[in-house]
Amino acid sequence: MTTVKRHDLQRFTRGISSASSSSSGRNTEDKEPPVTPTSAQPSVFNWESDKRRSKPFDDGTMSFFWRAHTITCLVIAMSYLFYVAILEQPSEDSAYNTKRGLLACAGFFLVFGMTQTPDGVFVRPHPALWRLVLCFSVLYEIVLIYILFQTADEARQLIKHIDPALGVPLPDKDYGGSCRIYDWEHPEDPFHYFKDKMDFFVLSHFFGWWLKTLIIRDYWLCMVTSIGFEILEYSLEHQLPNFSECWWDHWILDALICNGGGIYLGMKTCEYLKMKPYNWRGLWTIPTVRGKIMRALGQFTPHDWLEFDWRPTASLKRWLAMLFITCFLFLIELGTFYLKFILWIPPPHFLCLSRLLFFLLAGGVSMREMFEYLDNPQCKKFGRQSWVITAIVITEVLIVLKFDWETVTKPLPFYIGLLWITIAVGIVLWTIYQFWFKRFILWGQKKNVSNTKKSE
Repeated sequence: MTTVKRHDLQRFTRGISSASSSSSGRNTEDKEPPVTPTSAQPSVFNWESDKRRSKPFDDGTMSFFWRAHTITCLVIAMSYLFYVAILEQPSEDSAYNTKRGLLACAGFFLVFGMTQTPDGVFVRPHPALWRLVLCFSVLYEIVLIYILFQTADEARQLIKHIDPALGVPLPDKDYGGSCRIYDWEHPEDPFHYFKDKMDFFVLSHFFGWWLKTLIIRDYWLCMVTSIGFEILEYSLEHQLPNFSECWWDHWILDALICNGGGIYLGMKTCEYLKMKPYNWRGLWTIPTVRGKIMRALGQFTPHDWLEFDWRPTASLKRWLAMLFITCFLFLIELGTFYLKFILWIPPPHFLCLSRLLFFLLAGGVSMREMFEYLDNPQCKKFGRQSWVITAIVITEVLIVLKFDWETVTKPLPFYIGLLWITIAVGIVLWTIYQFWFKRFILWGQKKNVSNTKKSE
């Protein structure tokens, strides 16, 4: 008897809810247009399938490779500390002991993070590598925070502990020079101006943009970043002398040949990796020696490939995220020039190259996390690597602002300021039109059509 009454009550409540929904549906045309939440928009990628496919498959031959080896790493770390404490002859040099102690602390933190932190979004060549990159980024942020609490001179003397040759002012150099490609006054070497520009940085531009395109995976975003940074160099050449380049160096050598060629090669590489079949087998299940060698080399290639369809105009959240990503890409590029100018680090120094390599590795993870955060409705949390990279970029900007406020606050020329005001106003107006005004226009048109049909 109780069961029958419960069923009758359920049918009664369903009838009421259906009646209320139908009555509310008749009045929806008189309400304001609904704002579609970002999570309700269809995602580009099948994230559940990707999670299942990204899990390392152990066919019995990869168990040692994929094991964390936490106990082994602990034994090695403690053995080294035992050697330092018991067997090693103590040193009376306090500076030497301080450096070794700090390096040992950093090393222990990296070992702990590499063995204990959760896996990231990448699994090749090994998840431990990307755990190490994450922990190194945390360590780098800690160093930046420490530098932020020093003065500019103290920071310059601090990096002398890394390289004693640092900590001295950089020599003045004429970066602009003559913009002539052919010099009629020197017939023995008329292209000497052009040859002066063909240095190591030409190749670094090309291969750098090839790798950055593999990270961004989008023609539109790459071209906007490339052209936008050339405009930034024009805008800031009154602050940094190495931004003063010839017009053909900006637009032909950099933007068109090096950046454009690197972007084109990068997108072709993305297309190849997207079409490539991925069917991985255990190393010891492959019968031939050549197959084993190819499988070992394949460990340093992607496990699978995800095409980034950013869809910047699909929603306001995606559009603001694109602006956020573009601005941070600009800040990373500008940080390279401002930091080496303020801290007196020459361009070919290994610290500059190490920073660029770090941002390539950590930036790849950050972009992947950011895309999943925007596209996957189930992803509600900002990625770990993205979180740390955001903190790093902001801290670098604060260091630049604190250490050389006079340079950073040099006023822009009038025409440059007018250009950036026009760009900013254009972005704001387009955002309002695309995500507010246009939506209400379409809603009004649909409402008029619906009212016309009703009157007929």
